[in-house]
Amino acid sequence: MLSSLTPKSLWTIFEQICQIPHPSHHEEMISKYIVDFAAKHQIDCQLDKVGNILLRKAATAGMEHCPSIVLQAHMDMVPQKNEETQHDFLIDPIKPYIDGEWVKAQGTTLGADNGIGLASALAVLSDPAVEHGPIEVLVTASEETGMVGAFGLQPNWLNSRFLINTDSEEEGEIFTGCAGGIDFKSTFAITYAIIPDVHDTFLRLSLKGLKGGHSGCDIHLGRGNAIKLLIRFLAQYAQDIPFRLADFRGGSLRNAIPREAFAEITLNQKDLPRLAALIGEFQQILQHEFKHVEPNVTFSYTHLEKDNVKRVITAEQQQKILNWLNSAPNGVVRMSNEIKGIVETSLNLGIVEIKDNQIAAYFLIRSQVDSAKDAVASTLISHSELINANYEINGGYSGWTPNLDSKLLKLAESNYHNIFAKKAKIMVIHAGLECGLFTKHYPQMDMISIGPTIVSPHSPDERVNIESVTKYWQLLVSILRSADNLK
Repeated sequence: MLSSLTPKSLWTIFEQICQIPHPSHHEEMISKYIVDFAAKHQIDCQLDKVGNILLRKAATAGMEHCPSIVLQAHMDMVPQKNEETQHDFLIDPIKPYIDGEWVKAQGTTLGADNGIGLASALAVLSDPAVEHGPIEVLVTASEETGMVGAFGLQPNWLNSRFLINTDSEEEGEIFTGCAGGIDFKSTFAITYAIIPDVHDTFLRLSLKGLKGGHSGCDIHLGRGNAIKLLIRFLAQYAQDIPFRLADFRGGSLRNAIPREAFAEITLNQKDLPRLAALIGEFQQILQHEFKHVEPNVTFSYTHLEKDNVKRVITAEQQQKILNWLNSAPNGVVRMSNEIKGIVETSLNLGIVEIKDNQIAAYFLIRSQVDSAKDAVASTLISHSELINANYEINGGYSGWTPNLDSKLLKLAESNYHNIFAKKAKIMVIHAGLECGLFTKHYPQMDMISIGPTIVSPHSPDERVNIESVTKYWQLLVSILRSADNLK
C-alpha cells in the first residue's frame, strides 16, 4: 500500500489517481475525481472550455497576508505498456508497487509524470498540517499530447503572481527555463502489388527490449531508437536479400523514444537461412554498440500465416521508403553553449505507421532557441520533398526564458539550502514545460518548476524515487510556509 509511505497524504492521493484511467484526451474520470475532491473539502472549483480545472483555497490562519501562489500540474499520463502486458488504459487501473527505494508499475507507465505533482497539489489543499497563504491549483488537460490545456488557458483566470510547476523530474534541481517544441508529420502515399509467386515465407521482424524514455529529458543518453535500428537493418544489412515489405510500425507517441518496432516481410524460403544469420549478426552488433545503455535489446523473427499477409509494397516504393526513413534525422542536434551539459536542440522520430494506404512518420522537434527549432523543421521539409512526401507542421510553442532574478527562485534556493544543507542546482530542462505557454496571458508571472526524481518517464520502466518525493514535499511545503518573503 502506497499510503504507508511518507508523506501519507500525498501517497494516498497518488494511489487513488492510479486507480483512475487518465491517458491524454480521456480525462473525464480524473476530472470528475478532482471536482468531487474539491466538493468534499469545500474548495472553490471552476472548469474552462478546454478541460482545465482551477481550485482556490483561502490562506490558513495567520497566513492571510502572504501573496497568492499557483500550484500547477497536468491531469493526463502517457499510456505505454510492454507488448506482453495485458492492459487497457481506458478501463484498467495502473498497478503500482514498492520495489526497494522506488515505486513502479506492473508492465506499464506509472503516471508519476505528473501524478505525483497532481497529488502533491491536492494534498496541500486537504492536509490540515500544511500552512500556506492563498492557494490556486491549476490542473491542465492533455499536456502530454500537445499541451492542449496550456494553449487554451484563458487570460485573467489566475489571480496569483507566482507559480510552482510540479512537472520536473529530478529532486535537487530547480528549473527556471525549458525548451520550445513543434510537431512535424510526414506522409507518403503507398502503392501495393501482389505478393511475388516465388515468395512462400511470411515473417514478422521484432526489435524490442529498448529502454525508450522521454524524448526530451532522455534524448542525450544515447539510447536506441527502435524505428531507426530496424530500418537500418532493412536498408543496409538485408539489401542483398530480395524480401518485400508488407507492413512496418514502430513507436506509439511522438514524445517518447520508440522502444519497439516491427516489420512484416515476404521472401523465398531459400533466402531464410541467410536472413536468419543476418538477424543474429545484427543483434550481436546492437549488443556491442549499445552494451552500456541497452543491455536487453533483442532482434528476432516469427513466422506468419500466409492468409495474414495480403499484399506487399511495390519494389520501387519500398526502396524509397527505406532510404527515406534510414536518412531521417533523429537525436541531439546541438548542445547548449550557454548552459553546460544541456541539450539545446533535438528531434525524435517517435512514430512510424502504415494505414489508409500511406506511411506516416511523426517527429517532435525541441529547442531552447526558436530559430534553431525552425532550422530543424526546414531540414525535415527538405527531407520530405526529396520523395515528394506531404508534411504538416503544428503545435509550435516557444520555450520558457530563464529568469535568474526571480523572487520565487531565490526563495526556493534559500529554503532548499536551509533544509538539506546543500545547494540546489538551477537548471533549464530540455522538455516542454507548460510554463512557456503561460507567459502569453500572464507575462509577469514569476515561475519555477520542481519535482521528485522520476526515471524513464513515458516508458514502462518509469519509476519514482520514494525518498525524493519526501524531499520534494518538504521543499514545497517550506516555500508555501515562507511565502511572506515574496512580498
